[in-house]
Amino acid sequence: MKRNRLIAGAMCAAVAGALTLTACSDDGAGGDDGAKEITFMFRGGPDEKAAYEAAIKKYTADTGVKVKMIVTDADQYATKLQAAVAGNNVPDVFYIEQATLQSYVSSGVLMDITEQVDASGVDLDNIWPYGVDSYRFDGTLQGTPGGKLYGLPKDVGPFSFGYNKTMLEAAGIPLPDKDVPLTWDDFVAISKQLTVDTDGDGAVDQWGTGLNVQWNLQSMVWSNDGDWTNADRTEVTVDSPEFAEALQKFADLTNVDKVTPSASDAATLDTYQRWMAGEIGFFPVGPWDVSVYNDLEFDYDLIPWPSLGGGESATWIGSLGIGVSATTKHPEDAVKLVTYLSTDADAQQTLVDANIQIPNLIDMAETWAAEEGAEPANRQEFLDIVQDYGRAMPAAFTYGAEWYDELWTNIQPVLDGKQTAAEYLAEEQPKMQTLLDESNATAEQAAAGS
Repeated sequence: MKRNRLIAGAMCAAVAGALTLTACSDDGAGGDDGAKEITFMFRGGPDEKAAYEAAIKKYTADTGVKVKMIVTDADQYATKLQAAVAGNNVPDVFYIEQATLQSYVSSGVLMDITEQVDASGVDLDNIWPYGVDSYRFDGTLQGTPGGKLYGLPKDVGPFSFGYNKTMLEAAGIPLPDKDVPLTWDDFVAISKQLTVDTDGDGAVDQWGTGLNVQWNLQSMVWSNDGDWTNADRTEVTVDSPEFAEALQKFADLTNVDKVTPSASDAATLDTYQRWMAGEIGFFPVGPWDVSVYNDLEFDYDLIPWPSLGGGESATWIGSLGIGVSATTKHPEDAVKLVTYLSTDADAQQTLVDANIQIPNLIDMAETWAAEEGAEPANRQEFLDIVQDYGRAMPAAFTYGAEWYDELWTNIQPVLDGKQTAAEYLAEEQPKMQTLLDESNATAEQAAAGS
């Protein structure tokens, strides 16, 4: 699971001799030597591409099946995959996002791989349940055990919280407890200590934190006992006092506490770049960040997300899946590739060594987290999120995300301090509810027609 801004992806035209999506229509006859060939479409940057090249080289050596890789950056992936679907050139194997699974199932794009995976002997009990269940669908609910399997996890992406250890030590601030979340008051107090003018020119150039509302509000809402919907995803609940308090506190980080760059500050240099430059104290960290963050000129580590409600921490887990085209001419080989990439110990080791994900295999992950000299040192935090307190993103298991995206459309006045969170959420709730109702109605119609 990757934030778009963090993927310096290789363009499809720049990979393996300018491959294009027309490669997806390959009939599988193979090259001059007559070997079978299947296509695999994914998104990612140079590190991910290199890791997959290494893993697939071994797969081909073991099976004799060639794999033509089609890679695009994150921004282009969905559009190019949809174009392939529309043109009946669906790759044999491809990345699937949680939020698109139901539509691809109902439209007959994805193959039900339940029986093939069961027959493969793969020990699904040793794969993170969240990852496996994300690609289960029983025709009504996605993400619950017992549904048919339409993919396996490429990864699980626990979205952790990091801090600049070097900065805190230089400021004489005790390092946070790696096992106990900071209260919101403590987090703000430390952030104020870190927000300073370091060069004496009258302008703040070091900030306590720099959060993005679309990726970081979830933790605050959930730790304050709020949520986006009710349990069965039929009622939008953003107009609750708990949700409003969380959004208001988020805006206050800029306008009241003044511990994070304003929109105008971020326009000059965004908070990700400021974190990379060592100018921000607290910042989110996903497994996909590690290959870059480990080369930064300061030490960082992971801690639980601060708790707005004063109790337990909360955050989200992302995931990408790998699915098989329902029209593939080589279903057996395609499913083998999916199970290999998702569950084979050697393939997982290759991907983990590239510092782009945590292991899908639970026993491997536990060994990985306990490695001496690991970077970051508290890798266990990633596992704690997956095992204990991480949640799916609000729109991960609904039929489309339009209802969820609506929340962000006109939120800037709140972030600028020109509108209260409560006022804004009261306006947005009925709009979001209408879109969620439409989403659920579409899902019912698709289920009835499939």
